[in-house]
Amino acid sequence: MKIKLKLKTKIIFLVITVVGIVLLVTSLLVSRSIADEVKGGMGRQAISIARIVAHSPIIIEGLTGKRDISQIQQYANEIKTLANVQFIVVLDMSGIRKSHPLPRMVGLHLVGGDEVEAMKGKEYLSEAVGTMGYSLRAFTPVYGPDGQQVGVVLVGILMKYVQDAVQKAQMVLFVAMVVGLGIGILGALYLAKNIKSTLYGLEPEIIAKQLEERSVMLQSVREAIIAIDHTGIITLLNEESKRILLLSGITADPLGRQVTEFVPNMHLMEIVQTGKMELNQEQDLFGISVLVNRVPLIVNGTIVGAIATFRDKTEAKLLAEELTGVRDYVDALRAQSHEFMNQLHVILGMVQLENYDLLASYIHRIANEHKAEVTHVGRRIRNPVLAGFILSKLSLAREKHIMIQLDDNSFLPQTPNEELTHELVTIIGNLLENAFEAVLNSPKMEVRLFIGYNAGLLSIEVIDTGLGINPDVADHIFDMGVSTKSTERGIGLHLVKISLERLNGKIRYNRLNDQTIFQVLIPYESVGECTC
Repeated sequence: MKIKLKLKTKIIFLVITVVGIVLLVTSLLVSRSIADEVKGGMGRQAISIARIVAHSPIIIEGLTGKRDISQIQQYANEIKTLANVQFIVVLDMSGIRKSHPLPRMVGLHLVGGDEVEAMKGKEYLSEAVGTMGYSLRAFTPVYGPDGQQVGVVLVGILMKYVQDAVQKAQMVLFVAMVVGLGIGILGALYLAKNIKSTLYGLEPEIIAKQLEERSVMLQSVREAIIAIDHTGIITLLNEESKRILLLSGITADPLGRQVTEFVPNMHLMEIVQTGKMELNQEQDLFGISVLVNRVPLIVNGTIVGAIATFRDKTEAKLLAEELTGVRDYVDALRAQSHEFMNQLHVILGMVQLENYDLLASYIHRIANEHKAEVTHVGRRIRNPVLAGFILSKLSLAREKHIMIQLDDNSFLPQTPNEELTHELVTIIGNLLENAFEAVLNSPKMEVRLFIGYNAGLLSIEVIDTGLGINPDVADHIFDMGVSTKSTERGIGLHLVKISLERLNGKIRYNRLNDQTIFQVLIPYESVGECTC
């Protein structure tokens, strides 16, 4: 099974591995260099001491017979002690020792066999095993006053002292390597923590998954989306925004460019500067009417950009009309269907009880009531669509046990404008729906509808006995989302307002005698006259 390591673990492991390998390779190379340097330094020190001894008058005169030979031993031991070397041996041209740390070795031939080249006047370093053990040996020839070689000076440092010096230097290097590794581990921990903090604690796989999901969501939504950073550079836009920009004549790719170059009237930089959101704003985008929401992007209390979502107003209009109109029709038809089913159940019960006289009376009564209601509405509402719609609303009111009345003085002539008919469905439907909800908690559940026509002007009044409009929202009841019922309401009156704006109509409301009155005035194109 494949083990998945966390990002923090990967970073720590990678940094420690890299630092460890670098330090190890460096240690190996530097350790060898240090060993060579220590050994070479000690060798140069031995050569320097050998030269000093070789140029001493005591040594030269002792080897040429001008001074007591015993003084060579005394002088060599003094220099050995002062120079901190293990031995200084003076040889004559026959290789016989004239001085040695061990007095018994004086007068004996040198051991090691590496003095041959020194007898020929050469100066060098060598390693050999002598009486004192394995040592680093520096040979320097001794010359008399006449320039003739009269002997050799050998300065020796035991290799164990050389190795001890090398180990001390390597120990310092090892300590430095451990410290470096420790610093590397601490750095890895800090780096891992910093990166995880920057990524909000998310693993790369989760980030990649969320990025894919975000991309799919952005391209799937029907709203156009444009986002900018705090400098006004466009950082994000989806396919829908590209489509709308293309319809407005913008063919270049806006990504990475200043937003003012492409949509200067989007006002996104104002959102960045003020930090205030703007919702459901109507705007002209190069000839296309759109509804725009503009919101600042805030991270850790700092505004880092802004985002705008917008949609073609024509599409929003069609959607709103479809939602409101179809909803009203469906509700009305459902109420009629429910009322009809209740009546069928009553009829079925009477048939099963074989109470045919009462059955006939019941059927005559509901038929007469229905006929009277249809006649009452049909004589006053000459628009068949609106007549059927109002009849269905009457059925819906009865289902909710609400007493509803179409005013006897109402009259609505036919109109050739089908769009106007649909707008009236939206207006009357939403006003009646609000009235029904207003009286549900009222002791007196009554609603009255009046529709009047006079000289090209249509007047609609919806009067209910509800508790009225909350004063806190009274000045904003026609704004989108304003409602005292719930957070997802406040659409109906806003749609009424939009429909009236399209029809050049007006709406006002009043509270009189414990009744709420909504009055609508609309220019109306008629093809009939009042015959009621």
